[in-house]
Amino acid sequence: MTSRAIALAALTVLELAPPDQVSCAAEAGYDYVGLRLLPATLEEVQHPMVGDTPLVRETARRLADTGVRALDVEIFRLKPGTAVEAYRAALETGARLGATEVLVTGNDLDESRLSDNFAAFCDLAGEFGMSGNLEPMPWTDVRDFAQGARVVERAGRRNAGVLIDPIHFDRGGSRVGEISAVPASRLRYMQLCDAPAERPQDTATLLHQARAERLMPGDGGLDLRGILRAVPRNIPISVEIPMQQLGRTMPAAERARRILDKTRQLLELP
Repeated sequence: MTSRAIALAALTVLELAPPDQVSCAAEAGYDYVGLRLLPATLEEVQHPMVGDTPLVRETARRLADTGVRALDVEIFRLKPGTAVEAYRAALETGARLGATEVLVTGNDLDESRLSDNFAAFCDLAGEFGMSGNLEPMPWTDVRDFAQGARVVERAGRRNAGVLIDPIHFDRGGSRVGEISAVPASRLRYMQLCDAPAERPQDTATLLHQARAERLMPGDGGLDLRGILRAVPRNIPISVEIPMQQLGRTMPAAERARRILDKTRQLLELP
């Protein structure tokens, strides 16, 4: 059985509050969990997960009681008017929970300014022993892997990484051969999911598939084995697989368990 560190990403079980996500990860057999401190959309349930809140304290207690560790915290957006210092309290909370990685999105068309802000963000994250990981998504202003890698290199910080999510990697038109051009130190962890091979033809379908209806590893047509061969073999994997339709009939812990089984099967393939 693979010894690769595998985390349960928040989006996979977003119907649960953060403390219950930790318990779900423990019940399903994960060693790590990803925690969403800041919501990705206005439509999400807003959990008070920044500062010394009762929910933060309960999440910390569950982590301590179960032995599950926090891998990353999300989602930190860099916009044209973002004041990086405003994220200090959230990063301090992430560090309190034991996370080492921070998920960042680039929502700024000015690549030079975005690179400078990402560098400043990494400096702030570094104060708490964490690294910033820029995730390209085709509907953001960092649309593909090559652009994400360029922003990260331009930022020039040792604790700066670019995050591969297979569905965004594929939908952005990126190719596995591009990964080798990036220093291994820039690939600190990766996400994992599957999806139909056919790419959506409109943004609404693209967003729905990415945010609500992905597939378990091996059930779709993405080149997961190619990506896994190209990235460093020791980096942690965060499984991010929202399945809203299946979630109506299958409890979160059972979904998480099946996803973990299929992830391990994939990792054991040559």
